[in-house]
Amino acid sequence: MTTFTAQAQRPAILHIWPGTVPGEAKPRHAAIPTSDTSRGVMRLTDVTDPILTVYPPKNRAVDKHTGIVVCPGGGYQILAINLEGEEVAKWLSSLGYTAFVLQYRVPKKEAGALQDVQRAIRLVRSRARQWGLDADKTGVMGFSAGGSLSARASTLYDKSTYPPVDEADQLSCRPAFAALIYPAYLDNGPNRSLTPELNVNGQTPPMFLFATADDPYGNSALVMAGALRDAKVPVELHFYASGGHGYGLRPGNAAAEAWPGLLAKWLKQR
Repeated sequence: MTTFTAQAQRPAILHIWPGTVPGEAKPRHAAIPTSDTSRGVMRLTDVTDPILTVYPPKNRAVDKHTGIVVCPGGGYQILAINLEGEEVAKWLSSLGYTAFVLQYRVPKKEAGALQDVQRAIRLVRSRARQWGLDADKTGVMGFSAGGSLSARASTLYDKSTYPPVDEADQLSCRPAFAALIYPAYLDNGPNRSLTPELNVNGQTPPMFLFATADDPYGNSALVMAGALRDAKVPVELHFYASGGHGYGLRPGNAAAEAWPGLLAKWLKQR
Protein backbone atom coordinates (compact mmCIF):
# COMPACT_ATOMS: atom_id res chain seq x y z
CA MET A 1 0.00 0.00 0.00
CA THR A 2 1.28 3.49 -0.86
CA THR A 3 2.03 5.55 2.22
CA PHE A 4 1.21 9.20 2.71
CA THR A 5 4.92 9.90 3.22
CA ALA A 6 5.72 8.55 -0.22
CA GLN A 7 2.83 10.50 -1.70
CA ALA A 8 4.19 13.73 -0.29
CA GLN A 9 7.46 13.14 -2.12
CA ARG A 10 5.97 12.31 -5.49
CA PRO A 11 2.37 11.93 -6.66
CA ALA A 12 1.27 8.33 -6.89
CA ILE A 13 0.21 7.01 -10.29
CA LEU A 14 -2.56 4.45 -10.72
CA HIS A 15 -3.16 2.58 -13.97
CA ILE A 16 -6.92 2.41 -13.97
CA TRP A 17 -7.25 -0.73 -16.08
CA PRO A 18 -5.45 -3.76 -14.57
CA GLY A 19 -5.52 -5.72 -17.83
CA THR A 20 -6.83 -5.05 -21.28
CA VAL A 21 -8.12 -1.53 -21.82
CA PRO A 22 -11.68 -2.00 -23.14
CA GLY A 23 -12.12 -1.01 -26.75
CA GLU A 24 -8.48 0.02 -27.16
CA ALA A 25 -6.77 -1.39 -30.24
CA LYS A 26 -3.33 0.13 -29.73
CA PRO A 27 -0.68 -1.26 -27.34
CA ARG A 28 -0.47 0.35 -23.91
CA HIS A 29 2.20 3.00 -23.60
CA ALA A 30 2.80 6.34 -21.90
CA ALA A 31 0.98 9.36 -23.31
CA ILE A 32 2.95 11.30 -25.91
CA PRO A 33 3.64 15.04 -25.48
CA THR A 34 2.98 17.09 -28.60
CA SER A 35 5.46 19.60 -29.99
CA ASP A 36 3.02 22.45 -29.28
CA THR A 37 3.94 24.04 -25.94
CA SER A 38 2.44 27.46 -26.69
CA ARG A 39 1.27 29.47 -23.65
CA GLY A 40 3.36 27.16 -21.50
CA VAL A 41 0.84 24.36 -21.88
CA MET A 42 2.00 20.74 -21.96
CA ARG A 43 -0.26 18.84 -24.34
CA LEU A 44 -0.51 15.04 -24.26
CA THR A 45 -1.98 12.84 -26.94
CA ASP A 46 -2.14 9.19 -28.02
CA VAL A 47 -3.33 8.04 -24.58
CA THR A 48 -3.74 4.25 -24.64
CA ASP A 49 -3.02 3.50 -20.97
CA PRO A 50 -5.30 5.77 -18.87
CA ILE A 51 -3.89 6.73 -15.49
CA LEU A 52 -4.76 8.69 -12.36
CA THR A 53 -2.13 10.88 -10.75
CA VAL A 54 -2.92 11.37 -7.08
CA TYR A 55 -2.43 14.63 -5.16
CA PRO A 56 -3.31 14.20 -1.46
CA PRO A 57 -3.98 17.20 0.80
CA LYS A 58 -0.89 19.26 1.56
CA ASN A 59 -2.08 19.79 5.12
CA ARG A 60 -3.81 16.90 6.86
CA ALA A 61 -5.21 19.31 9.43
CA VAL A 62 -7.61 20.63 6.77
CA ASP A 63 -8.27 17.31 5.06
CA LYS A 64 -11.79 17.35 3.61
CA HIS A 65 -11.80 13.54 3.10
CA THR A 66 -13.15 14.27 -0.37
CA GLY A 67 -11.78 12.95 -3.66
CA ILE A 68 -12.11 14.91 -6.90
CA VAL A 69 -11.36 13.37 -10.30
CA VAL A 70 -9.98 16.16 -12.52
CA CYS A 71 -10.51 15.91 -16.29
CA PRO A 72 -8.29 18.23 -18.37
CA GLY A 73 -9.61 19.64 -21.63
CA GLY A 74 -8.27 19.58 -25.15
CA GLY A 75 -11.13 19.02 -27.57
CA TYR A 76 -10.98 15.23 -27.08
CA GLN A 77 -7.79 15.53 -29.16
CA ILE A 78 -5.16 16.29 -26.54
CA LEU A 79 -5.00 16.82 -22.77
CA ALA A 80 -3.81 20.18 -21.42
CA ILE A 81 -2.23 18.23 -18.62
CA ASN A 82 -0.49 20.98 -16.66
CA LEU A 83 -2.89 23.90 -17.25
CA GLU A 84 -6.08 21.99 -16.47
CA GLY A 85 -4.70 19.03 -14.58
CA GLU A 86 -1.58 19.32 -12.45
CA GLU A 87 -1.99 22.99 -11.55
CA VAL A 88 -5.63 22.52 -10.61
CA ALA A 89 -4.81 19.40 -8.57
CA LYS A 90 -2.16 21.26 -6.58
CA TRP A 91 -4.66 24.02 -5.86
CA LEU A 92 -7.28 21.52 -4.69
CA SER A 93 -4.63 19.82 -2.57
CA SER A 94 -3.85 23.13 -0.88
CA LEU A 95 -7.52 23.38 0.13
CA GLY A 96 -7.54 19.93 1.72
CA TYR A 97 -8.98 17.85 -1.12
CA THR A 98 -7.46 14.73 -2.65
CA ALA A 99 -7.25 15.35 -6.40
CA PHE A 100 -6.92 12.65 -9.04
CA VAL A 101 -5.84 13.91 -12.46
CA LEU A 102 -7.23 11.62 -15.13
CA GLN A 103 -5.39 10.95 -18.37
CA TYR A 104 -8.34 9.71 -20.39
CA ARG A 105 -8.08 8.36 -23.89
CA VAL A 106 -7.46 10.75 -26.79
CA PRO A 107 -7.59 11.56 -29.66
CA LYS A 108 -11.13 11.09 -30.91
CA LYS A 109 -12.00 8.42 -28.35
CA GLU A 110 -15.10 9.86 -26.69
CA ALA A 111 -16.52 6.41 -25.92
CA GLY A 112 -13.24 5.30 -24.36
CA ALA A 113 -13.03 8.53 -22.37
CA LEU A 114 -16.42 7.81 -20.78
CA GLN A 115 -15.28 4.32 -19.86
CA ASP A 116 -12.15 5.82 -18.32
CA VAL A 117 -13.91 8.38 -16.15
CA GLN A 118 -16.49 5.85 -14.96
CA ARG A 119 -13.72 3.44 -14.03
CA ALA A 120 -11.71 6.23 -12.35
CA ILE A 121 -14.61 7.22 -10.09
CA ARG A 122 -15.16 3.60 -9.08
CA LEU A 123 -11.45 3.09 -8.47
CA VAL A 124 -11.26 6.13 -6.19
CA ARG A 125 -14.23 4.83 -4.22
CA SER A 126 -12.74 1.36 -3.97
CA ARG A 127 -9.54 2.76 -2.44
CA ALA A 128 -11.16 5.44 -0.30
CA ARG A 129 -9.77 4.00 2.93
CA GLN A 130 -6.24 4.02 1.53
CA TRP A 131 -6.49 7.73 0.81
CA GLY A 132 -8.45 8.66 3.93
CA LEU A 133 -11.55 9.54 1.93
CA ASP A 134 -15.28 9.30 2.39
CA ALA A 135 -16.23 7.20 -0.64
CA ASP A 136 -19.62 8.92 -0.85
CA LYS A 137 -17.90 12.28 -1.34
CA THR A 138 -16.21 11.49 -4.65
CA GLY A 139 -16.77 14.23 -7.22
CA VAL A 140 -15.64 15.12 -10.71
CA MET A 141 -14.31 18.33 -12.24
CA GLY A 142 -13.51 19.22 -15.82
CA PHE A 143 -12.44 21.94 -18.21
CA SER A 144 -13.64 22.43 -21.80
CA ALA A 145 -13.83 18.90 -23.26
CA GLY A 146 -13.07 17.67 -19.76
CA GLY A 147 -16.18 19.58 -18.70
CA SER A 148 -18.09 17.70 -21.36
CA LEU A 149 -16.70 14.44 -20.01
CA SER A 150 -17.61 15.42 -16.44
CA ALA A 151 -21.16 16.22 -17.57
CA ARG A 152 -21.36 12.86 -19.32
CA ALA A 153 -20.12 11.11 -16.17
CA SER A 154 -22.79 12.97 -14.18
CA THR A 155 -25.68 12.09 -16.48
CA LEU A 156 -24.72 8.68 -17.90
CA TYR A 157 -23.64 6.95 -14.68
CA ASP A 158 -26.37 4.33 -15.09
CA LYS A 159 -25.10 3.39 -18.56
CA SER A 160 -22.98 0.23 -18.63
CA THR A 161 -20.05 1.06 -20.89
CA TYR A 162 -17.65 -1.84 -20.21
CA PRO A 163 -17.68 -5.36 -18.72
CA PRO A 164 -16.74 -5.41 -15.01
CA VAL A 165 -13.07 -6.23 -14.44
CA ASP A 166 -12.86 -6.46 -10.63
CA GLU A 167 -14.69 -5.65 -7.39
CA ALA A 168 -14.30 -1.90 -7.92
CA ASP A 169 -16.77 -2.15 -10.76
CA GLN A 170 -19.49 -3.19 -8.35
CA LEU A 171 -19.46 0.36 -6.99
CA SER A 172 -21.42 3.32 -8.30
CA CYS A 173 -19.80 5.65 -10.83
CA ARG A 174 -22.26 8.47 -10.10
CA PRO A 175 -20.27 11.49 -8.92
CA ALA A 176 -21.41 13.11 -5.69
CA PHE A 177 -21.00 16.52 -7.36
CA ALA A 178 -19.54 18.06 -10.49
CA ALA A 179 -17.71 21.29 -11.31
CA LEU A 180 -17.66 22.34 -14.96
CA ILE A 181 -15.28 25.17 -15.82
CA TYR A 182 -15.81 26.66 -19.31
CA PRO A 183 -17.38 23.36 -20.47
CA ALA A 184 -17.80 22.62 -24.18
CA TYR A 185 -20.05 20.44 -26.37
CA LEU A 186 -23.07 20.52 -24.05
CA ASP A 187 -25.28 22.36 -26.56
CA ASN A 188 -25.15 20.05 -29.57
CA GLY A 189 -28.93 19.58 -29.67
CA PRO A 190 -31.31 21.29 -32.11
CA ASN A 191 -30.99 25.09 -32.06
CA ARG A 192 -28.03 24.84 -29.67
CA SER A 193 -30.09 23.05 -27.02
CA LEU A 194 -28.78 20.44 -24.58
CA THR A 195 -26.78 17.64 -26.20
CA PRO A 196 -29.25 14.72 -26.54
CA GLU A 197 -26.81 12.24 -25.00
CA LEU A 198 -26.98 14.01 -21.63
CA ASN A 199 -29.73 12.55 -19.45
CA VAL A 200 -30.42 15.28 -16.91
CA ASN A 201 -33.00 14.29 -14.30
CA GLY A 202 -33.72 14.52 -10.60
CA GLN A 203 -30.88 12.11 -9.79
CA THR A 204 -28.22 14.18 -11.54
CA PRO A 205 -25.64 15.36 -8.98
CA PRO A 206 -25.35 19.04 -7.95
CA MET A 207 -23.22 21.13 -10.29
CA PHE A 208 -21.08 24.26 -10.27
CA LEU A 209 -20.74 25.98 -13.65
CA PHE A 210 -18.45 28.80 -14.71
CA ALA A 211 -18.13 30.35 -18.16
CA THR A 212 -17.92 33.71 -19.94
CA ALA A 213 -19.96 35.50 -22.59
CA ASP A 214 -17.01 35.83 -24.97
CA ASP A 215 -16.24 32.11 -24.84
CA PRO A 216 -17.29 30.47 -28.14
CA TYR A 217 -18.48 27.52 -26.04
CA GLY A 218 -20.19 29.69 -23.40
CA ASN A 219 -23.68 28.53 -24.35
CA SER A 220 -22.84 25.07 -23.02
CA ALA A 221 -22.91 26.28 -19.43
CA LEU A 222 -26.18 28.15 -20.00
CA VAL A 223 -28.10 25.20 -21.46
CA MET A 224 -26.77 22.82 -18.79
CA ALA A 225 -27.78 25.22 -16.02
CA GLY A 226 -31.25 25.49 -17.55
CA ALA A 227 -31.65 21.73 -17.78
CA LEU A 228 -30.52 21.26 -14.18
CA ARG A 229 -32.90 23.96 -13.00
CA ASP A 230 -35.81 22.36 -14.86
CA ALA A 231 -34.96 19.04 -13.21
CA LYS A 232 -34.78 20.76 -9.80
CA VAL A 233 -31.12 19.79 -9.37
CA PRO A 234 -29.07 22.20 -7.23
CA VAL A 235 -26.95 24.27 -9.64
CA GLU A 236 -24.76 27.33 -9.25
CA LEU A 237 -23.91 29.22 -12.44
CA HIS A 238 -21.41 32.07 -12.79
CA PHE A 239 -21.34 33.76 -16.19
CA TYR A 240 -18.79 36.54 -16.56
CA ALA A 241 -18.58 39.08 -19.38
CA SER A 242 -15.08 38.23 -20.56
CA GLY A 243 -12.25 35.80 -20.15
CA GLY A 244 -12.38 33.68 -23.27
CA HIS A 245 -11.58 30.00 -23.09
CA GLY A 246 -8.78 27.78 -21.82
CA TYR A 247 -7.37 30.00 -19.07
CA GLY A 248 -7.14 27.47 -16.23
CA LEU A 249 -6.39 29.29 -13.00
CA ARG A 250 -3.33 31.20 -14.13
CA PRO A 251 -3.09 34.87 -13.10
CA GLY A 252 -3.62 37.70 -15.55
CA ASN A 253 -7.14 36.75 -16.61
CA ALA A 254 -10.09 38.07 -14.60
CA ALA A 255 -12.13 34.91 -15.15
CA ALA A 256 -9.21 32.68 -14.15
CA GLU A 257 -8.79 34.70 -10.97
CA ALA A 258 -12.52 34.59 -10.15
CA TRP A 259 -13.68 31.00 -10.45
CA PRO A 260 -11.32 29.36 -7.90
CA GLY A 261 -12.66 31.41 -5.00
CA LEU A 262 -16.25 30.86 -6.06
CA LEU A 263 -15.72 27.12 -6.44
CA ALA A 264 -13.85 26.85 -3.12
CA LYS A 265 -16.86 28.37 -1.36
CA TRP A 266 -19.26 26.03 -3.18
CA LEU A 267 -17.18 22.96 -2.39
CA LYS A 268 -17.43 23.69 1.33
CA GLN A 269 -21.12 22.82 1.08
CA ARG A 270 -20.51 19.40 -0.41
